[in-house]
Amino acid sequence: MDESTPEQNFAKTGLTLPPAPTPIGVYKPCLIDGKYLYVSGHGPVQNDKGLIRGRIGKDMDLEQGKLAARQVGLTILSTIKTKLGSLNKVKRVIKVLGMVNCTSDFEAHPKVINGCSELFAQVWGPDNGIGVRSAVGFGSLPDNIPVEIECLFELANTPRDPLK
Repeated sequence: MDESTPEQNFAKTGLTLPPAPTPIGVYKPCLIDGKYLYVSGHGPVQNDKGLIRGRIGKDMDLEQGKLAARQVGLTILSTIKTKLGSLNKVKRVIKVLGMVNCTSDFEAHPKVINGCSELFAQVWGPDNGIGVRSAVGFGSLPDNIPVEIECLFELANTPRDPLK
């Protein structure tokens, strides 16, 4: 049985985390309520703090959209690590809501959001890294980003709110 931690599993991916984004609106990037961590909608922040931009079906194809969704997942992991100090403080993924900026004839929303879901499965394993999910299409998203994702996680046993 593999006893790897989420931090160890992430290191095995060879990927790097972008800087955690700071809110440009009136909201918190994440919030703890009891044993749950709610993560606000995140976009695909790159290592240079810039955003991936474009509309799937027009400016980018399915595979580029999937990579953008993976980048959103990395951005979410960065927020978690920045706020909690370690990915090990998250027990499991509960829910993922993926929003895809796409043309009206694009129908592969779930395949795009798989970019994020597959990353989470690598980090927390197939049992804890895959939760319930919705993947829906939108006519536009803020700053013309191709994907926005919000999540709900269950925290590992923590005696206090680490965000205070």
